Amino acid sequence: MRALRLLLVLGFLTVLSVASCVVIPLERAFPLNGRVELSQLVARDQLRHSRMLQGLVGGVVDFSVQGTSDPYLVGLYFTKVKLGSPPREFNVQIDTGSDILWVTCSSCTDCPQSSGLGIQLSLFDTTSSSSARMVPCSDPMCSSEYQTTATQCSQSNQCSYSFQYGDGSGTSGYYVADMLSFDAVMGQSSIANSSALIVFGCSTYQSGDLTKTDKAVDGIFGFGRGDLSVISQLSSRGITPRVFSHCLKGDGSGGGIMVLGAIMEPSIVYSPLVPSQPHYNLMLQSIAVNGQLLQIDPSVFATSSNRGTIVDSGTTLAYLVQEAYDPFVIAITATVSPSVTPTISKGNQCYLVAASVSQIFPPVSLNFASGASMMLKPEDYLIRSGFYDGATMWCIGFQKVQGGISILGDLVLKDKIFVYDLAHQRIGWANYDCSLSVNVSITSSKDFINEGQLSVSSSTKEMLFKLIPLSFITFLIQLLELVEFQFL
Repeated sequence: MRALRLLLVLGFLTVLSVASCVVIPLERAFPLNGRVELSQLVARDQLRHSRMLQGLVGGVVDFSVQGTSDPYLVGLYFTKVKLGSPPREFNVQIDTGSDILWVTCSSCTDCPQSSGLGIQLSLFDTTSSSSARMVPCSDPMCSSEYQTTATQCSQSNQCSYSFQYGDGSGTSGYYVADMLSFDAVMGQSSIANSSALIVFGCSTYQSGDLTKTDKAVDGIFGFGRGDLSVISQLSSRGITPRVFSHCLKGDGSGGGIMVLGAIMEPSIVYSPLVPSQPHYNLMLQSIAVNGQLLQIDPSVFATSSNRGTIVDSGTTLAYLVQEAYDPFVIAITATVSPSVTPTISKGNQCYLVAASVSQIFPPVSLNFASGASMMLKPEDYLIRSGFYDGATMWCIGFQKVQGGISILGDLVLKDKIFVYDLAHQRIGWANYDCSLSVNVSITSSKDFINEGQLSVSSSTKEMLFKLIPLSFITFLIQLLELVEFQFL
């Protein structure tokens, strides 16, 4: 009978192992004070890029959306994470340009007390979590081989950090090991509560823009390539796959989906990541406008310490080095000049358009290594700037970079599936309506289940054993023991 009981338990776990993914609800929020100028968006991106260049750092997720995707509103994507025991929710910005998850500590000084994003700010208190522990300096996670940020040891032997950003802002604090709680989708829309021990930062000091209330959140959720990112910590233990995906909605409602797993779509094309880089660098090789390759020296796209092409969902616009930007704008203008009125507005190349831009402006192709092309609609490289003399003013959304790094931000990434496949060191993409459901795989298997807004795929048994709470397995065994007793 005991053998039968064991077989029943294993059989039940095998059935559950058909599919499992981690669910992260994501929201997009905007300040309550309305529109901002394009120059402010550029300034915001420049501040972000300055700190990036310093090296500082399954199922389908249904995003709870706030605000609009109007590029003239300062927006950011954030998700709720549950930390500690008992778990508490924190709103943290999604950032593929950094590695560390950090939240504001209860002892933080000069930290925002309210947010213009319309969210309630929370503070992490280590004394209120029964599972929290400080990370000592002797812990391997504190060694320099695991991170690129400044690490130091306090007199109390705590592993501390200090991030200094190029715009003068920064944060410092100490590392904590505590439980991250999440929902794992099992099979046909069945959701199981799970948790895992992770290391994250507890911020005790913030300065600069991080102290401003207009866009304040509880912290930053780094999805970078480093070993201390949550995706790296979880995947190294087999809890989640070493891949994540997002699909950002570009229409007025904003939002989208983000998945710890690979979104499956037949039209996805992949290009390899540039090795040994701290960010998501791709090898851009050429640009075509209306099917015609532009005369651009390929060497301007070559990757080095201060050059290359980065995919960054935290950047609002998009940026091209001058050697590529100038021929790009010239080609667009030459193609549409007979149908529109070119004009310069606040230093940006704009056009007065009386008809639909999709009928007038040409398609653009960004061509990457391995023959992977990213097709851009006019709305992927133009931004609407208002109305003038009865016509709509559209401006080139790409900004000129005087040397340095080309960056593909939300302007380009929206309305596309993006898959960050760290296991195979590649990024994939496909044009997609991000208001639709998606199919998700968290293993190499091609099998998947589509459940509308919650879509999951097959999972390995090994991963499932690590995701199912031990208490649930214990309950199942006790239930079978009761059945066995009734037979005696």
